[in-house]
Amino acid sequence: MNTRERKVVNAQITAIGKYLPEKVLDNKYFEQIVDTSDEWIRTRTGIVERRKLEEGGTSVLATRALENLMENSGLKPEEIDVIIVATVTPDMFFPATSCLVQDNVGAKNAWGFDLSGACSGFLFALKAGASLIQSGDYKKVVVIGADKMSSIVDYTDRTTCVLFGDAGAAVLLEPTEDLDYGIQDAILHCDGSGRDALYMAAGGSAMPASHETVDKRLHYIYQDGQRVFKVAVKGMADVSVEIMKRNNLTAEDVAYLVPHQANLRIISATANRMGISEDQVVINIDKYGNTTAATIPLGLADYYEAGKLKKGDKLILSAFGAGYTFGSVYLVWSMD
Repeated sequence: MNTRERKVVNAQITAIGKYLPEKVLDNKYFEQIVDTSDEWIRTRTGIVERRKLEEGGTSVLATRALENLMENSGLKPEEIDVIIVATVTPDMFFPATSCLVQDNVGAKNAWGFDLSGACSGFLFALKAGASLIQSGDYKKVVVIGADKMSSIVDYTDRTTCVLFGDAGAAVLLEPTEDLDYGIQDAILHCDGSGRDALYMAAGGSAMPASHETVDKRLHYIYQDGQRVFKVAVKGMADVSVEIMKRNNLTAEDVAYLVPHQANLRIISATANRMGISEDQVVINIDKYGNTTAATIPLGLADYYEAGKLKKGDKLILSAFGAGYTFGSVYLVWSMD
């Protein structure tokens, strides 16, 4: 047992990166393949276009996001202690996508794992990474949100195919002794009673792949849209307000809500409950659609690149996803 004295530290984000595939699928593309329209998609979801990775799996998205982070920060691969990949579209069940990323970038000293939390996956992984930092055993933990949703989307299903896109984004967590910065609090939940509202039925141990599962199109996303919408609006708003109250934050204190980008109406409802204005909400759903575990770090990367995030900004990260999974993280930004 390690009995050395441990300093009290927070985990702070010290670097960020992202990757977006080149291929763009706009709403007019979907008008040609299913019974939908640009107006219908925009008014009900807020999505205008999304990206599609044409070759390779989620490890490509995750690797390139990490490479972008290293380019931005000067981080060397051998300095990385841990790689956590939040995803529901791993390249394969095993080895883990984190192992593929570790090898791709040459992070020879790192260990890692995948975390399956659906649209809340990045928040779950961020908390896990922060705990590793706070343990004192690790100094540089990479947390990646990446999903190749196009690999599990049924492009004949008009209710789901317009929603999702492919992307990857990564953050580097490091310790800080200045407890005014970094991850301040997290409230995370699971509710398995929602298991039949949003899922992929086949491909796991309960229903292995077979001719029958393929013929019945069971390897694609199924979503009860209205049911998920109702619980997502309440769940994401409730947990966002709860973390504000628990940390004595007013609407004026919050620089930005960084929400999971599933539906613009869910995002607006959450912001309204928090009492914040549209200017205080990170939104990129119009450009990328729902990239599942990538949406929140992608939003952070976009706003940081645009110079909109300032040191000391108080951020509320919030998500709701399949499982159900949901949660919120209170983070004070520490990058200049």
